[in-house]
Amino acid sequence: MTTSSELFQRAQQLMPGGVNSPVRAFRSVGGAPFFTKSAQGATLTTADDRELIDFVCTWGPAIHGHNNETIRKAISEALNKGTSFGTPNPYEIEMAELIIDLVPSVEKVRMVNSGTEATMTAIRLARGYTKRHKIIKFAGCYHGHVDSLLIKAGSGALTLGNPDSAGIPESLARETIVLPFNDPEALENAFASYSDQLAAVILEPYPANVGLIFPKSGYLQQLRKLCSEHGAILIFDEVMTGFRVSAGGVQQHEAITPDLTALGKIIGGGLPVGALGGKAEIMDYLAPLGPVYQAGTLSGNPLAMAAGIASLRMLEEGNVYQRLEIMGEQVREAIQTASKESGIPLQIPQVASMFCIYFSEKPVENLDDATDTNTDRFNKFFHTCLENGVYIPPSKYEANFISTAHQQGSIDQACDVMVEAIHSL
Repeated sequence: MTTSSELFQRAQQLMPGGVNSPVRAFRSVGGAPFFTKSAQGATLTTADDRELIDFVCTWGPAIHGHNNETIRKAISEALNKGTSFGTPNPYEIEMAELIIDLVPSVEKVRMVNSGTEATMTAIRLARGYTKRHKIIKFAGCYHGHVDSLLIKAGSGALTLGNPDSAGIPESLARETIVLPFNDPEALENAFASYSDQLAAVILEPYPANVGLIFPKSGYLQQLRKLCSEHGAILIFDEVMTGFRVSAGGVQQHEAITPDLTALGKIIGGGLPVGALGGKAEIMDYLAPLGPVYQAGTLSGNPLAMAAGIASLRMLEEGNVYQRLEIMGEQVREAIQTASKESGIPLQIPQVASMFCIYFSEKPVENLDDATDTNTDRFNKFFHTCLENGVYIPPSKYEANFISTAHQQGSIDQACDVMVEAIHSL
């Protein structure tokens, strides 16, 4: 048996840092990553033959757990017809119909291959449609590794202690205005200063790449009003929250209508995918109808579409979101009780199948609050959980996910492990 340690030694000779996505390297929490050789339901099996209850869920897509039979069957049936055609295919139509039916603001949709492609295209489209250049983003919101958006980003950029990336020209960065999240006055001032230059505002409506932060009451409504008044495009990045918070995402949950929405993760059923959707008038600015160019050889790939269709169809069945909410609440209540019993202050924001743990005495409302949380306690908590069979994200800046494959027994077991981990601090 080849161990995770041996695999990581080999990987470091072949790939930068031994990984193909930075947060996987465990740099934030210390130690070396494990390698997964298989996954089933809510369980990962490592190269060392350890079984772990998984709350990372492929960083969000696995809302039905790993190796789901229905999704696997859909992929198999699509695979028998071919892996890629380079032409339109019927799966694209069915996927588009599903997204438009489920996401309130989407009138037309363009499939791409990742969340990063979706946000990149959204920014280009907004600039082309408005004929303006500047955009507003929010500190701690991560929208993929797009040059104009990888400024004061969350996710792995924060995990590595470097929220800005080398290789981004200052001239491009100057077109991005970064505001603190949940600061109404900063919003008003930015629109007052740059009104006729603003092409778009992009945000995660529930920032989930800096843990999990909720907007203050009225904040998203204020943002919608300002964009409408000043002719700026409001872009919701729901790559993380889409089909997680509800079938229609945060926008349905909060009754807010963005102009454009970036989607990904769940709509691929575990395969690489992304999508951009929104008002037909704006979407028709994309080629071949409009002057804003975007293309992708594998966009609308039949295997990814088949997997995503199966994933979304299962979300329409029965009381899926009610079950996920109940499990999320159970985890939150168990951890809150442990916090009170142990005297270890923490916050656990939770909505539906998403939650995170901040070791902090005060609620987290923005990036500064998140960075001020206790990193040492989180890292000890992470390793204690991992040693006892529960895998949570290896960074205090990432959200946890629950899947429909998590059964009551696994939730009970995971709660016991996390409670004991808090008491051990």
